Amino acid sequence: MRRSRWAGALALAGAVTALGAGPAQAQGYRYWSFWDGAGGTWAYATQGPATLRPADGAVAGFRFTVSAESSAVDRPRAAADFGKLCSGTPQKSGTKRVGVVVDFGSAADAPDGERPPRERTACARVPEDASAGEALAAVAKPLRYDAQGLLCGVAGYPEAGCAEQVSGSGTSEPKAPGKPSAGADGDGGPSAGLLGGGAAVVVLGAAAVWQARRRRG
Repeated sequence: MRRSRWAGALALAGAVTALGAGPAQAQGYRYWSFWDGAGGTWAYATQGPATLRPADGAVAGFRFTVSAESSAVDRPRAAADFGKLCSGTPQKSGTKRVGVVVDFGSAADAPDGERPPRERTACARVPEDASAGEALAAVAKPLRYDAQGLLCGVAGYPEAGCAEQVSGSGTSEPKAPGKPSAGADGDGGPSAGLLGGGAAVVVLGAAAVWQARRRRG
């Protein structure tokens, strides 16, 4: 049963990647992007927040955005400045400190009928083995994920939906199979486009779930 679930996740990822390889269209996705602030500079994360385990002194960024181009994903607007974010949080044995920046995006990127909250910055003190997702949960609950482990909502925003495909005007359309998130190239954008990045997250999320079930089983 475990092998069949894993095989199914790989098959889904392959299908999404194939879709991402098609001709570019004037459509994008509304989703939470995940950023690594190592060295004080934002770079598109190469793992999902559930699998990346940052070290003490790291900064994790989350930006709600609408993007149709893999090289034009909006970064968090606050600086990835661990010293500023965690200046009042001393080191403590058995824990680590992770600076967290949550950028809820612009009004233009908001779903119909919703207004983005103000930007949130914090210093999360979490166990040494905590993931970036757990650091986010420590300072911005509630979080909402879909069945594949894709981050859909932070601090209750948005209220519903997950990586909807939108038209060039920002109007929501039916959800597509591909969901953008992790996957990066040298200049900080998703390496295989938004849909290809979604395939990477499906695989990473499925792997995390499969491994957790294996440990419990």
